[in-house]
Amino acid sequence: MEEDKKDENEKTKRAFLGIWFDCCHTYGRLYKNKDGTAYVGRCPSCLRPVRVRIGGEGTSRRFFRGE
Repeated sequence: MEEDKKDENEKTKRAFLGIWFDCCHTYGRLYKNKDGTAYVGRCPSCLRPVRVRIGGEGTSRRFFRGE
């Protein structure tokens, strides 16, 4: 029973990047797209779109500051 819950929780976890949006002074998340080629999202206040490519020369950082 415990293992079923654990497996179910792991399936629902989504990869994300945390980002501080300077435009509206707010925090948000960018989630990986279906293709796994980029993290995409919008500022939660002004809805400005943001896209961060995923590449071989990337970084292990998970939190960023957007301009």
